[in-house]
Parts: sequence; C-alpha cells; structure tokens
Amino acid sequence: MFDFNVEKPSESTRFDTVEKWDFLVIGGGPAGLNAALYAKRKGLEAAIVADEVGGQLHNTTDVDNYLGFSLIEGPKLSDAFFEHVTKLEIPILNNVKVKTIVHRNPDFIITTSDGRSIATRTALIATGGTPKKLGIPGEDTFANKGVTYCATCDAPFFKDKHVVVAGGGNSAAEGVLDLVPWAKKITVVHRSQWRADQVLLDKLDKVDKLTVHLESQLLSVEGEERMTGVTYRDKVNDTIESLEADGLLVEIGNVPKSDFVKDLVDTNDRGEIIVSNNQMTSVPGLYAAGDVTTQPDKQIIISAGEGAKAALSANQYLNHEYKGE
Repeated sequence: MFDFNVEKPSESTRFDTVEKWDFLVIGGGPAGLNAALYAKRKGLEAAIVADEVGGQLHNTTDVDNYLGFSLIEGPKLSDAFFEHVTKLEIPILNNVKVKTIVHRNPDFIITTSDGRSIATRTALIATGGTPKKLGIPGEDTFANKGVTYCATCDAPFFKDKHVVVAGGGNSAAEGVLDLVPWAKKITVVHRSQWRADQVLLDKLDKVDKLTVHLESQLLSVEGEERMTGVTYRDKVNDTIESLEADGLLVEIGNVPKSDFVKDLVDTNDRGEIIVSNNQMTSVPGLYAAGDVTTQPDKQIIISAGEGAKAALSANQYLNHEYKGE
C-alpha cells in the first residue's frame, strides 16, 4: 500500500512556486487522477488537490468489472492509479479540502483548508459523492461484509445467495434486476410505496424469486463475521420481523460533494453538477466529472473516462477559447 500522506519535496515547492496552473484537479478519485494524467500528457501544467487520494475505492473490497483486472481489491486499484500519476511527477496536495472557487473571468481562484490561494486557468471538480445510508445498527459494521451500495459492482458476488434490497425508487428496482441473474432469492423492504417507473415495476412482476415488503422499515443488520440477516418493522401490522439473508443492497440515493460550488455552477435538484457532453459546467473553463455530476451510472471506469474527457476538453478550451494570459 502506498503512503498517500507522504509529500515529496518537489510537490510542496511546486505549489509554492507556480503562479498559475493550466489545469487544477479537485478530487483524488478515478476521475481526478485520470484527468491529471491526461492533462500532463497534453503538456499542461497540472496539479491535484484531494481530500483523500483514492476516494471511494478505499471503501470498496473487491472490483471485478474494471477492464484489465479480473479481480482486484479497491485499495490496490487505487494504488495502481496513484503509482501511474506519481510517475508523471504530478504535484498532489493530499488531505486538503477546497473551501471555495471564485471565478475571476477567465481564471479561477481556489482557496483551501490549509490556507492556500491557488490560481488556475481551468479546473475540474471531481469530488465524487457518497451513497445515502439507512443509519441503522449493523450497517457500518457489515459494510463490504454483506452490505453493499452498488448492484452493478457487486451482484456477481451474491451468486446463489439471498439478498435484501432497501429502497423503492428506480435505482432499487434496477438493483433488483441486476441481481436476478445471480441471487437465489431477492427481498425488497421499503418504508413506503414503490416510486419506480411503471416499466420497471412491470419487469419486477415477472421475477418469481422476488418478495416485496412495502410499508416496512429496516431496523438493523444482524451477523457475526458477516451479515446473516436483517430485522424490520411491518408498519401495517405493527410487528417486528426477522429475515435471514446473505446480503443487503442499499439503493436510496447518492449525495454529491458539491456544496462548495452550489452557488457557482448549475446543479439539479439532488445537487449533482450539470455538465455538457464535454464535461464543462455552466461556467466556461470549469469542468466536472464522475459521481459529483448528473451522470447516472456511478462506476469507476465511467468516472475515469469522464476525467480523461474533461482534461482533453480543457486542453481544447485553452488552445482555442481561453482569453487570459
């Protein structure tokens, strides 16, 4: 494992001596790291400011859907990304948060939690997001030990298992459909009524292995080394019920880390940053990529690709549209 907290001398002096960056990446996940790599290869003066290098990869046990790696632990994939970036000598400020971004047309001034004021011609917001949690006992204890927040990522790990799905919207319904080829049994537990689109509900009606408990609220996740089941309250009958289960898929939404730019860029009603097809936000020269955007599929490979696209777009912008010095 790499020590992401070790700051090389060249990194600290670069942030002290560069008057204005060409491309500043905010965020150290797959989108941000890949963006910095592509920007550097285009000859841009690029750097990264990250709250945590690796992002959500550090909370991911196994990854088996990233091209080139049939099965790899999330932290090890993060190490591979980090090693590639450091070989290009891209300066990184780690464990540092960006507090504000000010648009001084055409440039940007970024202030950080360690008291820096950084000028850049273009910037990328790649701060990611976090899955909404149920906030019940056992949820954190059995995270990656049965509890998951991504059906696309983890469905194959539940082959011939019983999985409980928490949620009643489109993402929960789609999660059920992702589990169908793998799980032996699927049980939905949702505190109210379905909110998913009818076309998805019609598909669920055809799933024989699916049981649905509406008007039911999950109370706890049970287990020892791994989760073994859940308890829930049947609100109609006012009873406490238990279910034996091997997994819990929580699909109740995602919280983007976009608060620090909510008054600067356009967002949707969930706080996700709206971007064009080249990853530019509503502010020229300011880009966003990965889980912080409206892109619906929160996947490592998609985030990395969006980071590359943002860097290439920023290079085009600097070459043809940028009006500053």
